[in-house]
Amino acid sequence: MATADGPRTVALLRAGLDRVARGWAALLERPLVWLAPTLVLLGLFQLYPMVEALRLSLTDATLLRPGADYVGLANYVDLLTDPEFWAMLRVTAVHAFSSVVLHVLLGVAIVPVLWLHLRDRLHAPTAALEGADRRDALRYAGLVGAGAVAWRSQRTVNRLLGTDSAGRRFTGSRERGSDDGNRFPVTMWVADDPEPVDPGTWSLSVGGAVTDPFTLDHDDLSADGRRRAVIDCTSGWYSEHEWAGVPVADLLERAGPTGDARWVQFRSVTGYRWSLPVEEARGALLATAVDDERLSHGHGFPLRLVAPGRRGFQWVKWVESVRVTRRRELGEWVAIFASGLSE
Repeated sequence: MATADGPRTVALLRAGLDRVARGWAALLERPLVWLAPTLVLLGLFQLYPMVEALRLSLTDATLLRPGADYVGLANYVDLLTDPEFWAMLRVTAVHAFSSVVLHVLLGVAIVPVLWLHLRDRLHAPTAALEGADRRDALRYAGLVGAGAVAWRSQRTVNRLLGTDSAGRRFTGSRERGSDDGNRFPVTMWVADDPEPVDPGTWSLSVGGAVTDPFTLDHDDLSADGRRRAVIDCTSGWYSEHEWAGVPVADLLERAGPTGDARWVQFRSVTGYRWSLPVEEARGALLATAVDDERLSHGHGFPLRLVAPGRRGFQWVKWVESVRVTRRRELGEWVAIFASGLSE
C-alpha cells in the first residue's frame, strides 16, 4: 500500500507545483495586476512626508525642512520616467502617446519637483563648509570611494553570474538585435511618424555655406561608404551594425564648404533636424543599408544619419537635406519635439 501511495503522492506534488508555476507565469504576463497596486502604495508612502511636513509647518515652521520632503516624490517620478519600467509593464503606448513620449513628458514633470527641492536645499559652497573639519572630509571621501568600489564590484558580479545586466553599456542600455539587419527596435521620437518615402519623388539637397550646392536623386546615391557603429537609444537599448551608404565627407568635398563654415545640419522630411560640427560630420555616414539590407521605412529609408558616438535621437532618419551653416540653429531643440505634428 505504501508503495502504491508513493508515486501518487509524487504525482500530486508535481501537479501542484506545476499549477503554482503556471499561476506565477500568468501573473508575470499581466504585470499591471500586481505592480499597479504596489506603485499606488509606494506613491502614497512617498507623498506622506510632504503632507506631514505641511501639517507641521502650520504649527511650528522651525520643524519644516521642505527640501528633504521632495526627494521621495522626485524618486517616484524618476521611476515613472524610466523607459525600462514601461517596457517591463509591456506598455508601448497610452492612447496617442508612445512610450518614448511618455518618457519625455514625465521627465518634464520632474522639473518642478526638482526646482522645489533645490530652492529649499541649495546653498553656497561656503555655507556647506561651515563647521566642517578633517573628519567630515575623510567621511565624504570614504563614501565616494565606497560607492566607486560597489559600482565596480556589481559589474564584476554581474559578469561572473551572467545576469541580464552584464551586457549593459556604460549608458545603462541593453543589447538588442545587433548584426541582424533591420531587426532592431524601431523608435519614433515624439511625433515623427511619416508616411513611407517615395524614392521616385524624393531628393537630397546639399547647400548652405558652400561654393557648389547640388541635389541628388535616389538613383544617384552610392553605397561606397561603410561604417561599423553602435546606435545607443535613450529608451534603454543599443545595437551594433555594419552600415553602408554615402560618406558625408564626399558630399562636403563636392559642395566645398566656405572658410567660415562650422556646422552641418541634417534635416528629415518631417522637419526634425540635428547639427554636427563640420569635422565630426566628415566622419559620419548617410546610410542606405544596414548589414547588407536596404533600410526599412521605420529605420529611416532612404537615408539615415549614422553618427558614431552620438545618442540614437541624433541619428536623423528620412534625411532630405544636408545644410552647411556658420552658426548652429538653436531652434533644433524645439524642432525635435515639434517635428511631425503638422502632418
